[in-house]
Amino acid sequence: MVKKIILFIFFSGYCLSASAQKENIWKQLEAVKFSTVNTEDGFPMDVPTFGPEVKALEGKTIRLKGYIIPLKELQGQNYFVFSRYPFNLCYFCGAAGPETIIEVNSAEEIPFTEDLIELEGRFELNASDPDHMMYLLNEARQLNP
Repeated sequence: MVKKIILFIFFSGYCLSASAQKENIWKQLEAVKFSTVNTEDGFPMDVPTFGPEVKALEGKTIRLKGYIIPLKELQGQNYFVFSRYPFNLCYFCGAAGPETIIEVNSAEEIPFTEDLIELEGRFELNASDPDHMMYLLNEARQLNP
């Protein structure tokens, strides 16, 4: 009986921590530091160094709750920035850091909304291409539209 109780407690704790991790994946994405390097043209550029918490997510399917920051028109779209915070508090408005946004590519169009939504997709890191964000969510899809 004691073994069953211990197993139940262990399994319950494991499930709770796993679901909590999915609920607040943005917190894990904070494990990044920046250093300034000079480009070939001599211009300074901030380059991310990802912590082990972030590196462990690369290539995995993750879920994030957040807000769409449109890059084009306000219709449905396949390519946009997804933010931990609403538009008025997002990175582009100066109220948050670059670890609070992720570049999204989806096969299906995801309709624009100002409401909190949840996405799922394959997480990728980018430390070298300045034309893209440092975090990428590929093959994304909206959960519970």
